[in-house]
Amino acid sequence: MTASVFEILDGLARDVIARRPQRPAVIGLGGAQGCGKSFQCRAFVRDSGLRVAHFSLDDVYLTLAEREEMARAIHPLFITRGPPGTHDLELARTILATLLSAKPDQQTRLPRFDKARDDRAPEKDWPVFVGRPDAILIDGWLIPAATPVGMPTGPINALEEIEDPHRIWRNHMLTPLATRYPIFFRQFDATIYLSAPSFEIVRDWRAEQEKETLGRQLTGLEHAALDRFIQHYERVTRAMLAGGHKADYVVRLDDARNVVSIARGGGA
Repeated sequence: MTASVFEILDGLARDVIARRPQRPAVIGLGGAQGCGKSFQCRAFVRDSGLRVAHFSLDDVYLTLAEREEMARAIHPLFITRGPPGTHDLELARTILATLLSAKPDQQTRLPRFDKARDDRAPEKDWPVFVGRPDAILIDGWLIPAATPVGMPTGPINALEEIEDPHRIWRNHMLTPLATRYPIFFRQFDATIYLSAPSFEIVRDWRAEQEKETLGRQLTGLEHAALDRFIQHYERVTRAMLAGGHKADYVVRLDDARNVVSIARGGGA
C-alpha cells in the first residue's frame, strides 16, 4: 500500500527529531500550483501531534512597492508575484532562524501575504507561534528547484515571446534560482516534491481553485488572465516536472491528486 503525504512528512520530521532532539526539524514541501500543498500542511499542523510552525514562500513575497520598483528598474513582468526573484528570502531566513533558536515563551510572528491586496499583510496581523517548535514546515511551488538545464533558450509560451523578447526577465529570474535559492534550500533537513502528471493539469487545478474562491464559473476573460498568470511559472514548473529539483522524496500524483507512487529523489 502506498504511503500518504502525511505519513512521509510525519516520518521525516520524527526521524530528524530523534536524531537531533536539541533542534527543530526543518521540512520543505514543494509542488506545482494547485497540487495540494496547503491542504497537506494544514493537515500535518493539525493532526501530527507535534508542535509545528508553518509558513509558505507565498507568505514572503516581496511587497507590492518592492515589486513595482523591480518592474521599473529591471522588467515590467516583475510586478507579478511568484517567480524566482520575487521572494524576500532574507525575511524567510530571519523567521527560520528565530524559530530555530526560540526560547520557551518567545513569540515569533509568522509572515502572511494578502493575495486580495497583492501585498504583504501588516505585521500586526501575522499569526504568533509561541516557544520552540518540534518541526518547521515550509511550502512553496519551487521547493527545491534546481537551475533549469536542457530547456529551450527561446520562448516557451506567448508571455515570454511577446513580453520578454530579449530574455531580460528570464535571465534575471533564473539567476537567483541558481544562487540565492539553493542557499536557502540547504537549510532544510528534508524535502518532498509533489509531482503533477503534466503541466496542463496544473492549469486545470489552478482554475478549480479560482472557481472555488469566486463561487462560480470563470468568464472567458478570467480564463485568459489566469492562463497569462500561469505562464510566469511555466518554465521552472516544466523543468521541475522533468526532474529539475533536489527533493529527497518525490510523490507522484494523478489528475485527481491521488498518490500514485512515492520514491526517493536525487536529494536523498
